[in-house]
Amino acid sequence: MTSFSELHTAVAQGEIERVRTLVRQELDSISDPVRILEQGLIDALEKVGEAFSQNRLFLPEVMMSARAVQAGMEILSGPLSRSGVEPRGSILIGTVKSDQHDIGKNIVAMMLKGAGFAVKDLGVDVAPERFVEEASRGRYDIVALSALLTPSVAWVRKTIEALGRAGLAPRLKTMVGGAVLTEKLASELGADGYAPDAARAVGLAKRLVGVVERRTRE
Repeated sequence: MTSFSELHTAVAQGEIERVRTLVRQELDSISDPVRILEQGLIDALEKVGEAFSQNRLFLPEVMMSARAVQAGMEILSGPLSRSGVEPRGSILIGTVKSDQHDIGKNIVAMMLKGAGFAVKDLGVDVAPERFVEEASRGRYDIVALSALLTPSVAWVRKTIEALGRAGLAPRLKTMVGGAVLTEKLASELGADGYAPDAARAVGLAKRLVGVVERRTRE
């Protein structure tokens, strides 16, 4: 049984070409894109995220690992599509209006993609109306809002309120993050969840999607 240890090591070291090679080899060997995705790429990136949360890895290393996972997923995209595999969930992400910062948001988006989510990135300085417009026309499970500046906090609130007025809040969860936010403030703003870093954002997204799935079944 394949242990994927070489693939895990390549992801941890951010070796993009090595990851591509190993994913191709695994496809030739076991022909199971789902196993390669979940036990190879996703498991590897989750370990990187845990190491980052424990301050054993630095941000540039996490970004390289995320890029390596994305490279591997590009190889798997065709086989996964043919096998009918659905993403874990669909997430709409963006930095709120008045804020031009995108590094943290980009890392979160990469980590979420690496964890098997479909992600639509609206960029920076995104008005509440734009979030509502896209959320209304897409089948999203989560809207993820990034804010790094103090004035941006008001726009986080306005965006969450706008989603509520549009009737999207019952089915659409909101998660927030950024240097200016805390768990207490996120709760006061009406968010369904807060993550202080990219690794914990992935865990939070999984939990929020789980809530959505349970409610759908009920």
